[in-house]
Amino acid sequence: MTSVVQNFFFDCADAYELGRFWSGVVGKPMADDDAPGDPEVTIVMDNGVTLYFGQVPEPKTVKNRIHLCMEPDIPREEEVERLLALGATMQHDRRNADGSGWAVLGDPEGNEFCVLRSAAEMAAAE
Repeated sequence: MTSVVQNFFFDCADAYELGRFWSGVVGKPMADDDAPGDPEVTIVMDNGVTLYFGQVPEPKTVKNRIHLCMEPDIPREEEVERLLALGATMQHDRRNADGSGWAVLGDPEGNEFCVLRSAAEMAAAE
C-alpha cells in the first residue's frame, strides 16, 4: 500500500495574499470562490496536487523542514528576477559560475523555496 500526495499546506498569516503570490509563481489561479480575508485558499496544479494556504495565529519562526524546489520553464536567472519582482526575497544564493546550483528564495511570509535550472539549461549542461 502507498499514499499519494494530495496537497502541500502552507501555514500563514494571510492566506489570500500568500495564495496570490504563489498563484503568480506557478501561473495557476486560486479557486474561484477565494477572496481577501478568507482563512483558507487553494491553487490546484495540473497534476491534481493542491497548494493549500491556511491562516494560523503563530508566525513562522524557524527554517522550513520541507520546501518546494521549482524548475522554471525559462532560464533560472530570468525566473529568479521574476519572482523577486513578485515579492520573493533572496535567502541564500547557491548559484555557481558554471551554471550549476540554485537560488533559495523566501515567499512574502518567509517560507523558503529553491529555484533550480530549467530543463533546457540542464540538457545544455550535459
